[in-house]
Amino acid sequence: MCAIEAGKRGRGVVVLEHSAQIGRKILISGGGRCNFTNLHTRPENFLSANPHFAKSALARYTPQDFLALVRKHHVPYHEKTLGQLFCDGSAREIIALLESECAAAGVGCETGCTIRAVERASGFRIETDRGTWRAESAVVATGGLSIPKIGATSFGYDLARRFGLRVRACRPALVPLTFARPEQAEFADLAGVSLEVTAQSGSAAFREKMLFTHKGLSGPAILQISSYWEPGCELEIDLTPECDAARLFTERRAAADRSEAHTILGTVIPKRLAKRWLELRGVSKPVAAWSDAEIQAVSRGLHAWRFLPAGTEGFEKAEVTAGGVDTDEISSKTFEAKKVPGLYFVGEALDVTGQLGGFNFQWAWASGYAAGQYV
Repeated sequence: MCAIEAGKRGRGVVVLEHSAQIGRKILISGGGRCNFTNLHTRPENFLSANPHFAKSALARYTPQDFLALVRKHHVPYHEKTLGQLFCDGSAREIIALLESECAAAGVGCETGCTIRAVERASGFRIETDRGTWRAESAVVATGGLSIPKIGATSFGYDLARRFGLRVRACRPALVPLTFARPEQAEFADLAGVSLEVTAQSGSAAFREKMLFTHKGLSGPAILQISSYWEPGCELEIDLTPECDAARLFTERRAAADRSEAHTILGTVIPKRLAKRWLELRGVSKPVAAWSDAEIQAVSRGLHAWRFLPAGTEGFEKAEVTAGGVDTDEISSKTFEAKKVPGLYFVGEALDVTGQLGGFNFQWAWASGYAAGQYV
């Protein structure tokens, strides 16, 4: 995106891509259909040490702007949920769109290109296995540490440090959480069970689907909250956000319902989970025989299941990287490093992390567009 915009301004631009093909992360996103933006993008959808940094770029290049590009290239798309836009066909159509725009702007692209050194004297000297490039400006759009099997490295962060820029600690975000040993023993065999929950950590809360896995918890609600969760902190999950559990049990008791408790609970959460949940709490008698105290105790547990995750599944399974090049080092208008004229950082390499649902792509488009106006 940055190269396209710079090319439109008549700049001579080449993209040095270390992978054999461009957009490998685009290809695997959204189940291969690329959740390319979110209609409801706002600065509040992003996590950063400086929550104001992203505002300028997001205002200058909106989801509607990228959507205009999608329509221009006749890429069929649909809205899934919560403003998330996906290709009807394949993520390859987004890559083809970008390649077409690059060609129209006169942008060259060298794939499978290994960068050996970046030096700055009068302009930049970039040594690669394809020869040496010289340029007035250099843009670092190397992403984060997530999904190393498709080529993610620390290159962008290492380069920032070499030029004296601060890098905030990086950690996996939008990532499954793992159980500690007690929960692992209790729930590992429920892998595949899914339900809508509200997951909360501190003041952040998300109501979406949660999925039990062999290692812990995943699904949109967990991926979202993982960006805000900190090691050593408890996670709180409401397993029945649509149903007042105490009211459900009280009404069934009043009706003298002799059904097994797990049968009643199984009407609002998956039956396997309902049975396991009550077994673990030693509840075996019918709801009709429950006391008020028992109803309240079980209901509180369902609405506020608290446990301490052991950790995350790491960068291998993380969709994005939280942390990165400190935004205090970067101009929010031009994306140029304040200390190093001509050096720009965009996208995930910066300490700006979007929530799940197309926000990280929109940040890539918006930050690339903004830098492309000045590089």
